[in-house]
Amino acid sequence: MRERLEALEADGFVVLPRVFPASRVEELRRGLAEALGRTDESGTAIRAQQGTVYAARNVLDLWPAAADVWRVPALTDVLAAALGPHFGLVRALFFDKPPEQTWSLPWHKDLTVAVRDHRRPSRLFAKPTTKAGVAHAEAPPAVLAAMLTARVHLDAMTEANGPLQVLPGSHRAGKAMPPGGQPPRPVLGDAGDVLLMRPLVAHASGRSRPGTREHRRVLHLEFAAARELPDGYEWHTFLPAAG
Repeated sequence: MRERLEALEADGFVVLPRVFPASRVEELRRGLAEALGRTDESGTAIRAQQGTVYAARNVLDLWPAAADVWRVPALTDVLAAALGPHFGLVRALFFDKPPEQTWSLPWHKDLTVAVRDHRRPSRLFAKPTTKAGVAHAEAPPAVLAAMLTARVHLDAMTEANGPLQVLPGSHRAGKAMPPGGQPPRPVLGDAGDVLLMRPLVAHASGRSRPGTREHRRVLHLEFAAARELPDGYEWHTFLPAAG
């Protein structure tokens, strides 16, 4: 445990191996596929021309089972140690990088959170947006620094399927992107591994290699250390770990 917490502090991310066995990974794949197959064209799910869903928001509404996927000791123990006893789940997303609809993302940090009302005046929250019917806003650094993302990998992460690239230690720069020249580190591993990552870690991903038949499905879960937010803001969803 200590080594994992030290890696989170130093690098801003750590991979937890074999959190979910193969049988459980297959259950998660089936459950997500069935739930996402029922979505409409509201923007909640984004589909490839072939009909494959390769991204989805509001996963807690689309697939309520996502609210409890993470409740396994191998994950909850690390989350509690990193965030404290009052943490909760605040958002769930889904990503895939299907072979027929590969995509890439430039270097960025995850600054936006889902809130109940982004119209409230604030000195700290900025850039209000609405995504798939849900209010979002860019959160202040103190809020983001007290969050963790758990990326549950439902496929192996390989060089062929456009793995995530991260810049170790970049979370310590706050919202600023670090200067160039730092060597990125690819996040590789097996299905059932979980990547824990601070939102302020700079990350990117490239396209899958031509000819690959590999998917890269990820259940993306965001956690916050506390229910309270500054300036009277509220999380759109807060499911406490102790609930």
